[in-house]
Amino acid sequence: MPDTDEGVYYVVSDLHIGGDEQLEHVEFLDELIEFLQRLERSEEAAELIINGDAFGLWEFTSIDGPAKFDALLERYPDLFEQFRATGATIQITLQPGNHDHELAAYDEYVERFAEYNVDVVQTESISRRVGDRVVHFEHGHQRDPNNRIEDWGYPHATPLGYYYNTLVTSRAGRLSDRGRFNWLRDIQAVTPTERTPSWLLSKYFYREMNPLLRYALVPFLLLFNVSVVLAVLSGLDLAGVWSMPVERATAFLGQFGTAGTAVWFLLAVNVVVTGLLVLVGIPLYFIRRDVRKTIQRFGVFETALTVDAEAPYESAAREVFADRPETAVFCYGHTHRPALREVDGGLLVNTGTWLKRLHRRDGVIGVLPPIFYPSYQLTAVRLAAEPEGLVVEHEEIQKPNPGSEELTLSERFLTLGREPDPQLPDPVVLEDDGTVSAARASAPEE
Repeated sequence: MPDTDEGVYYVVSDLHIGGDEQLEHVEFLDELIEFLQRLERSEEAAELIINGDAFGLWEFTSIDGPAKFDALLERYPDLFEQFRATGATIQITLQPGNHDHELAAYDEYVERFAEYNVDVVQTESISRRVGDRVVHFEHGHQRDPNNRIEDWGYPHATPLGYYYNTLVTSRAGRLSDRGRFNWLRDIQAVTPTERTPSWLLSKYFYREMNPLLRYALVPFLLLFNVSVVLAVLSGLDLAGVWSMPVERATAFLGQFGTAGTAVWFLLAVNVVVTGLLVLVGIPLYFIRRDVRKTIQRFGVFETALTVDAEAPYESAAREVFADRPETAVFCYGHTHRPALREVDGGLLVNTGTWLKRLHRRDGVIGVLPPIFYPSYQLTAVRLAAEPEGLVVEHEEIQKPNPGSEELTLSERFLTLGREPDPQLPDPVVLEDDGTVSAARASAPEE
């Protein structure tokens, strides 16, 4: 049954605090403490709900069970003391997600967090009353086949996502400081995980590759598409089928003297290399296709790694709204994408993440690896009963974006004018008759 409390609710999720070695570093720790301090000073009758994945317990591989609490307390004493201070003023409710599922598996966690005024609930979903309506909260992993935990509360539950995080993410945390730059720890910010190979290739090319080798490859990669066309035309010329394009190109570049000769030489080298790659690539293509068919035949990795960020949650919201007509909001996290949209007369709300967000920017020419542009979009969803209805809004917690500081000169040049500008959903009001309309942000000022 839903709680009967009426007031203001702040919701955050997907903080992913903790993990092996380099994952220990929390880049938004100051902002999180300041946010908790603001709630502590607030005169609102508020409750803070941390809606799953507050901690990266899966990413601890050398510590088992509730001993992870001691590691968290040792690493983040200021955060826990602020939990204690804020929790003395308002209620703090911590609901487990998949990454911190262990909170639901050991009662000792409940007792230890209670010492810092944090109420750990060990269910997969909770509800709260806001005015005349009810809000349903769940982390959202239940809708993800790679991270769904069938035996909730069993301490050794291991969905597919568990193995990815213990074998890949935590390993990256242990290896990150061995690179030229400490970038590998950001692997936990790569979503969907299907993009991980592309991200690794990108970071190797722009970060780890010897700069001399990288700058030697850039002209070839930029001109690859042109070289493919020239390789085809050169083949037609050698075969005596069509020589006019090659003759015209030679005559045109010849007008520029030494510079034209240099460009022609560069293109000629590219054409030769491209031709060799095509010759090698043809048999590799057929081998790759045959391997893929074999993998599919045996049913290996049949489950897609990419999670649909919308459809499963829309379907779940419709079910909840139909089964419990008082429920007007379905609030979740997990996918790291802040969102707010209307579904069957109710609202579907995603709280986003406090992790770094990586925005893919593909090359506009050539075959250069994509660039993953970093930014932060720290959000807290605020739900409150106002005279006009139930107001739902995403509050942005300001944090300077790393932007160009984490990009090489090549990455900055290739994303010039294409920097991401992620926007949070506009606040809305859900009126008593089910009408959804724009609302003015109503967060209290300090």
